[in-house]
Amino acid sequence: MDAPTCLKKLEHVGVLAFATVDGHGAPQVRCISAIHYEPDALYFFTARGKNFCRELLRDGRVQVLAYTMYKEMIRLSGTARRVPDEEQAEWRDMIFEEQPYLSNVYPGDTRDIGVVFCIKDMAIEYFNLGVSPIFRESYAVGGGMVAGKGFAILESCIGCGTCRRVCPQDAIEEGRPYRIRPEHCLHCGNCFENCPVSAVARLPK
Repeated sequence: MDAPTCLKKLEHVGVLAFATVDGHGAPQVRCISAIHYEPDALYFFTARGKNFCRELLRDGRVQVLAYTMYKEMIRLSGTARRVPDEEQAEWRDMIFEEQPYLSNVYPGDTRDIGVVFCIKDMAIEYFNLGVSPIFRESYAVGGGMVAGKGFAILESCIGCGTCRRVCPQDAIEEGRPYRIRPEHCLHCGNCFENCPVSAVARLPK
């Protein structure tokens, strides 16, 4: 798996959930399908009068989430930036061409009320629940940064094996210290809660 493949999977899903935060700090989620995909970027259309547009212009931070028929979760975290004025018509018309239903929603020149945003700097998390053991990986695109999360076993591990016995995905391998295989970790916290010497730390440390 890699970032371009994740973006292609998002394209096949079609309708994505976009999460922002409003001016009162409350979470907001919308389903968006007016999207054009590039191998390393995502362009999308919304109208200037919408709260969604104002939230993006004010802050820009956004998370995008999709869930495929194969039990794959793909989460994109990044900053949406307004496309420069001289490029707006080009990207808008491309999105309308790829998504014909938009011409019924915004017929004729009414499409001019729209604004195209682009996400180029992003982190993508891929999480597949449809395989055993589960599989997860994260990828950085452009200036995006992948933040560490989940759990790690510290040098204070006594090698008792409790963490390995309670792991639902058998994601912990024996050693000094024991080691969590992050690509198979659920982030459930069972090892963290059951370690008798508190040698499991939540990431980032």
